[in-house]
Amino acid sequence: MANRWFESVAVAQRRARRRLPRSVYTALVAGSERGATMDDNLAAFGELEFAPHVAGQPAHRELATTLMGQPLSFPVVISPTGVQAVHPEGEVAVAQAAASRGVAAGLSSFASKPVEEVVGANPKTFFQVYWSGTRDEIAARMERARAAGCVGVIATLDWSFATARDWGSPFIPDRLGVRAAVRLAPEALARPAWLWSYLRTGALPALTVPNMARPGEPAPSFFGAYGEWMQTPPPTWDDVAWMAATWDGPFMLKGVVRVDDAKRAVDAGVNAVSVSNHGGNNLDGTPAAIRALPAVARAVGDQVEVVLDGGVRRGSDVVRALALGARAVMVGRAPLWGLAANGRAGVENVLDVLRSGIDSTLRAIGRSSVQEVCDEDVVVPPGFLRQLG
Repeated sequence: MANRWFESVAVAQRRARRRLPRSVYTALVAGSERGATMDDNLAAFGELEFAPHVAGQPAHRELATTLMGQPLSFPVVISPTGVQAVHPEGEVAVAQAAASRGVAAGLSSFASKPVEEVVGANPKTFFQVYWSGTRDEIAARMERARAAGCVGVIATLDWSFATARDWGSPFIPDRLGVRAAVRLAPEALARPAWLWSYLRTGALPALTVPNMARPGEPAPSFFGAYGEWMQTPPPTWDDVAWMAATWDGPFMLKGVVRVDDAKRAVDAGVNAVSVSNHGGNNLDGTPAAIRALPAVARAVGDQVEVVLDGGVRRGSDVVRALALGARAVMVGRAPLWGLAANGRAGVENVLDVLRSGIDSTLRAIGRSSVQEVCDEDVVVPPGFLRQLG
């Protein structure tokens, strides 16, 4: 068998593109409208420069940290992403890979695998919830996550449902019925390895979201649950406080880019905030998350843990985020490309690439620990930062 190891996330992405049906791959890339925010998430990291040393660097570096009470072997968490139909094992394989590398994994309410299976694969699982349905339904989902053993909740509120794309959205059916299968057949047949990976399990992707199921009812389809979410009135800050109090444990609010929102989140009782623009899948024209990070970290970083989510593709990006105030980063697309490229081993490969990059960057900038990284380690060009709110 050919060597399936890859040396960078970019290689994993290229392999995923070659392996996946076009609709599946383009759904992963996503981005809304012009894709300006998605592009800026990536480009902004390239504007931050390091000032490396040539002698006196530490011979050993400590990468371990903690987030929401969970020990991490290095400051990376798998971000929760919806239906992971890139591989039959989906979220379970991602959770297993994260556990094998000593990091936590986020599990989406819109995941293709039930929370009980994922927590069984990785006890360090944060369950992600949307403000969808009634308070009773949201509370029931959190209680199910608690009973399964989840160690924290991530509330994702940053989606305005602006999903039209200038390059066209892929065809993703509500269910894989006969008509949908016929329409997608040319794409699937053009990617026989991906198709065979499902056929040998005896089933094609179900496209259902079991963690959104009401007690005693079958799992709804992705778009069925999505429709409920769209029709639920947006939450208030009182609703955020209610969610945090109802969970009564480690609770992260994801999607914060404004300083005033960050302060309101602290008042609402959250333990952590994720500076994120939903990977560019939300309101296009939002600045890159890394540009908004320092202002949020300065405003609330002494009260809650601050995480960066968006555009991380290499270990040096992780260190840049730490330098600008993040305690850790969350990665979404990169693990999915690894999963598509080589299953669980591909996700482990992505995590190994990130860990190695963090270590080599620490060596170059002369830091013996991720805890020592600070703003003196990067050069922030004029006009880079954004203070919103």
